[in-house]
Amino acid sequence: MNIEQVLDQIQPRRKITGIAAALLPFEENGTIAVEAFQNHLLRTHTTGLINAVNMDTGYVNYVSEQEQQQVLQWTREALPPHTKFVAGAYIEGLEGEVVSLYRRKIDQIVEYGGTPIIFQTARLHDQPSREKIRCYAEICRGFDEVLGFELSPVFAPNGEIFDDETMQGLMQIPELVGLKHSSLDRTTELKRLALRNEVRPEFRIYTGNDLAIDMIEYGSDYLLGLATFAPEKIR
Repeated sequence: MNIEQVLDQIQPRRKITGIAAALLPFEENGTIAVEAFQNHLLRTHTTGLINAVNMDTGYVNYVSEQEQQQVLQWTREALPPHTKFVAGAYIEGLEGEVVSLYRRKIDQIVEYGGTPIIFQTARLHDQPSREKIRCYAEICRGFDEVLGFELSPVFAPNGEIFDDETMQGLMQIPELVGLKHSSLDRTTELKRLALRNEVRPEFRIYTGNDLAIDMIEYGSDYLLGLATFAPEKIR
């Protein structure tokens, strides 16, 4: 990709969808600070950002399944009725078949009115592209909308940067309407955007690059953990 191709992707004055991955606060005694969490969700909502819960800034890989469900309940209670929010579907460390585990998590998220985002699992890392695509298609089948998550393994061992064949296949799953991209690499994200524009223009790429929020100029939306610390400023 040369500089002319990069510059051609700039999209001035486009409307951006911003999502803030909420920090999950704890009291000094180790319990979740529920009131502070709910107040923060409402504060974020009033700035015009969409909340995302049970993400990495919400310690989804550390909190229990019961606590993850409580987070969904607290989120639903804190936000006005029918307010959209995103929630992580995380299965690492759970026993069972991959598709069934994800669908159970997604069912729970949808029950509370959330949009699920699929955290990757190391159990699919060694699978060929066609198998990954098949699994995601089965995971998403029948749901209104699901988001994907492409996470560099530098952040978590369950993360993976997909190859181009896998990414193109994922973009063609009807229920999968977007994907968070966290590679910390501008070139990789620009290639994702170029592929999106060719394969499925309405598919959203949510940058997770806290160090390059200007990716929104090139066609990315954003889903950032950094946004939770100052939602008024990020908005």
